[in-house]
Amino acid sequence: MEKHKVIIIGGVACGPKTAARIKRLNADMDVTIIEKGEFLSYAGCGLPYYLSNEVNDYTELMSTPTGVVRDAVFFNKVKDVRVLNKTLAEGVDREKKVVNVRNLDSGETKEISYDSLVLAVGASPFIPPIQGVDLKGVYSLTTVEDARNIRDMQGVLSGKNVVVVGGGLIGLEAAEAFVKQGMNVTIVERLKTVLAALIDPEIAYHVHNELKSKGVNLCLDDSVEKLVGDNEGRVKSVVTEKGEFPVDFVLMAIGSRPNAVLAKNMGLEIGDFGAIKVDACMRTSDPDIFAGGDCVENINIVTGKPAFTPMGSVANKHGRVIADNICGKESQFKGVAGSAICKILDINISRTGLSEQEAKKEGCDYITLLSPSPDKPHFYPDAKLIIVKFVVDKKTRKLLGAQIVGPGDVAQRIQVAVTAVSNGSTVDEIGCLDLAYAPPFASAMDNIIVCANIARNKLDGIARSFSPVEVKEKIMNNEDFIFLDVRGPDEYEMMRIEDPRVKLIPLGKLRESINELEKEKEIICFCKISLRGYEAQRILEAEGFGNVKFMDGGVVCWPYDKFVQSA
Repeated sequence: MEKHKVIIIGGVACGPKTAARIKRLNADMDVTIIEKGEFLSYAGCGLPYYLSNEVNDYTELMSTPTGVVRDAVFFNKVKDVRVLNKTLAEGVDREKKVVNVRNLDSGETKEISYDSLVLAVGASPFIPPIQGVDLKGVYSLTTVEDARNIRDMQGVLSGKNVVVVGGGLIGLEAAEAFVKQGMNVTIVERLKTVLAALIDPEIAYHVHNELKSKGVNLCLDDSVEKLVGDNEGRVKSVVTEKGEFPVDFVLMAIGSRPNAVLAKNMGLEIGDFGAIKVDACMRTSDPDIFAGGDCVENINIVTGKPAFTPMGSVANKHGRVIADNICGKESQFKGVAGSAICKILDINISRTGLSEQEAKKEGCDYITLLSPSPDKPHFYPDAKLIIVKFVVDKKTRKLLGAQIVGPGDVAQRIQVAVTAVSNGSTVDEIGCLDLAYAPPFASAMDNIIVCANIARNKLDGIARSFSPVEVKEKIMNNEDFIFLDVRGPDEYEMMRIEDPRVKLIPLGKLRESINELEKEKEIICFCKISLRGYEAQRILEAEGFGNVKFMDGGVVCWPYDKFVQSA
């Protein structure tokens, strides 16, 4: 009896995962990986850390934990998987069930038959049609070859000038790497905030401040018009709508597009985002062809709508599901929550579910909150600040999304939020979670628990607030209100929001100073993190003040200009 033949096109993440899982489940299957590049099964998300020299040798990105390089020999000897690298799949005949391939070194072509076909062809960087993008010294960062070209071919990076075009995940992580290498870094982003597809402006502002504090020239709401070259065809400057910047090289990091040309030519169904449409079993419109990784669209588990979420973590999960189904083990991929996490210099950012911008676009009826606090008890030596934002559905009380930013531990909190969003948990349920507690790891009332309780208070009408963005809008609109600072005088002298509406009355003196406030005026209370601001709201309401709110997150979450006393 002939072995079941599985051809996998793509050898970076989803493809190798599929192959390895198939051979574990059914050693008798005949599995071949076709990969157009030289390298296999590498950690693409680790490329920026090769640029920064934190990963010394590029082979570490494609090695097992024991240091064995996952190359063609490894897959053949250890996994019993045939690998044809540096080989391009040029077409597929679905009727004959054959793949037409060409060896990129020799030019030799041949047909390979299959019983099951897997498309794991990934995505490609989007390169806009800008004058000069074909100059020498203009790079993208998708493959090991890209990273080697930048770090190994440019020589010493310290003191050189680089422009990163794009303020998304890859752009910011690469910018961090260049800063660590001692380069002069400019980021050009056409939108008004970085990471705009992932986080809301009030979270992004803290990332802006971190980048600027480390010397990054951040050019927002700006677009590249052209790249200018020298007489040898090498890029020498970047011209934007607002200026011109001399460069030694340029990194294009505007985002990626799914590699769906092969699938289109095969007549497979394509989804809303130009990616391959698959069902929960990762089958395409052809039952003998599966697809996974960055070339397919997913389903957002919050909205139930298609989403394009190119992530290595998702690609590996796809590979397992594909392998299960090829081997007759029913398995499904339920969808994504849009989770992401990154470290940019000394600040960490994570998110899951819907941002406020996305919730608004979906027509959700929601509330938001901001809660800044240390990631461990304040008395513990290495406690660091994190700011958590929740987006919560008003009617169902379910957590729709979360974002976390700060120098502290954002990872363990976002994992709790991912689980809550995925399970459709309410803030009432989240507030009662039995999260582990010890001072080296977390506070007795963990940040996530505190956020859930704030949300409960807001939903129950006990706590009423404005976000810093909303307060800033009121100031810009020249609205008349009392901006009540209830911190102590020493705190006020150290750091404060400069505005004529600000009135300082420490919380401990508020009850005896009631007559200093006009009951008919709108009052917005705040403190350092707005715990006292909330207390002030409750005190004033008990005294008959009818239009009182507090500002979410207090001075800590105020991302705009403020007075800070120099050391």
